Amino acid sequence: MGICIRQDHTSRIKRPDAAFLYTMAHKFANGEMPLTDFQESLIRQTARGPLDRKEQKAESLIMKTLTASLAILFTSLAAPLVAGENPVVVELYTSQGCSSCPPADAMMHKLAKRDDVIGLALHVDYWDYIGWKDEYADPAHTKRQQGYARSGGRTMIYTPQMIVAGQEDVVGAREGELMGLIEAHRAAPDTAMVTATREGDAVSISVAPYEGAAQGTYMVQLVRYTPMKHASIRRGELAGHELDYANVVESWDQVGQWDGAGPVELNAALAGDLPAVVLVQAAGHGPIVAATRVD
Repeated sequence: MGICIRQDHTSRIKRPDAAFLYTMAHKFANGEMPLTDFQESLIRQTARGPLDRKEQKAESLIMKTLTASLAILFTSLAAPLVAGENPVVVELYTSQGCSSCPPADAMMHKLAKRDDVIGLALHVDYWDYIGWKDEYADPAHTKRQQGYARSGGRTMIYTPQMIVAGQEDVVGAREGELMGLIEAHRAAPDTAMVTATREGDAVSISVAPYEGAAQGTYMVQLVRYTPMKHASIRRGELAGHELDYANVVESWDQVGQWDGAGPVELNAALAGDLPAVVLVQAAGHGPIVAATRVD
């Protein structure tokens, strides 16, 4: 298969959000939050609705046990390593002007259906000159792909290319190789967690480290995408093709930084109805250490 290369107790008590627990317990363990405030915060996170007397007794026991356990756990300011909770991010660099890309585009449709994978299609612009201008292409996508090439010591960029978790690259549409890398990342212990909640036209983001997380500079990125787009290609290598593209990236913005040392909370604008994801990536096109869909 070819590639196109360019030289260059009760069901009404729910499980608390992990990043929320970390942030609240961190404040409590450091003396920044009174015990009563900590418990009230936990109650607001866990109660699905008004509780009856029996449920209140159960909740009180839960709160006492959880408070004591978390106070001990978070004095170390880090949660234990957890394997495979973060979805694996797969970036596909593709183009409507590349005759080798449709099989990889078809793989993106499969990835888009998985809960344990965040698949993102980034259309590049460097094949626009050969007869068909990709209507979804963005020069910023080309720049991001070039950044990965530089960080990996490569001198070429090409389509189709998949980047897995900001680390490994897969040439073309090698499904077996791609699935192997995804499973390897799912089995590896996570070093950070991130949650993101939409609140009107904004998103609230929480990032926290697990035990063993490496301190450094991490970029917190907000990505918007369209789940499905159709293209009628009239010229170029794919002239006459009617193609559907999954998870087409519309915007990719840095909304903050994280030092890897402790929890951080961020807020960013998020207008419109497009779905979004948040990625935490080491600076310089490094590994993506945490990712989540915006609720």
